[in-house]
Amino acid sequence: MAAEDVSAAISRAGILRWLEAFAVAVGENKDHLTRLDAAIGDGDHGANLDRGMRAVLLRLPDVAERDIGATLKLMGMSLVSTVGGASGPLYGTLFLRMGDATAGKLALTLEDWTAALRMGVDGVATRGKAHPGDKTMLDALAPAVEALDASQAQGTSIAEALRRSALAAERGAADTIPLVARRGRASYLGERSAGHQDPGATSAFLLLRAAAEGLCRAT
Repeated sequence: MAAEDVSAAISRAGILRWLEAFAVAVGENKDHLTRLDAAIGDGDHGANLDRGMRAVLLRLPDVAERDIGATLKLMGMSLVSTVGGASGPLYGTLFLRMGDATAGKLALTLEDWTAALRMGVDGVATRGKAHPGDKTMLDALAPAVEALDASQAQGTSIAEALRRSALAAERGAADTIPLVARRGRASYLGERSAGHQDPGATSAFLLLRAAAEGLCRAT
């Protein structure tokens, strides 16, 4: 399968566009993420993630000609080393696991992408000892994987599957508003954590939206 066939595969160039688009989205929403985190956490999620993504952008040229797995592993290691708090280890784990799943690949089918994201999400759940419903980034990531599974079963295009995945992540993030946090800094607030959207789920939605917008563009 040719990497250039964007209707059938996600190319190496598409992965680079995705990471760049996520960095832009984080920068544009940094203050919003910080406000969300200030309500139930340490108030640094936006600034920390923005710093990490800026570091990733500086290192992307080093892997421009390498396989997708190497690119995603570089992202994971960069985030672990530059992002403070819980976000660095959790996002780092997501991308390191996705890198393991895509090692040596120059293009990804929908099946490849779904398997890689699932492996990353499972890693986040294990690392954070969390489950959907705990008011964490998993509340956006898990529905995104479920939407990809459904899209595969229905035989949709990659572009449509990514769009549905992003919509599911958006709904999942919004659905954290009434939840009481059971993991992370927000869990210290108990019932007071209800009524606020989770910042990690919100940034995870931005990640999936960036994928929907960038992974399958032809240029």
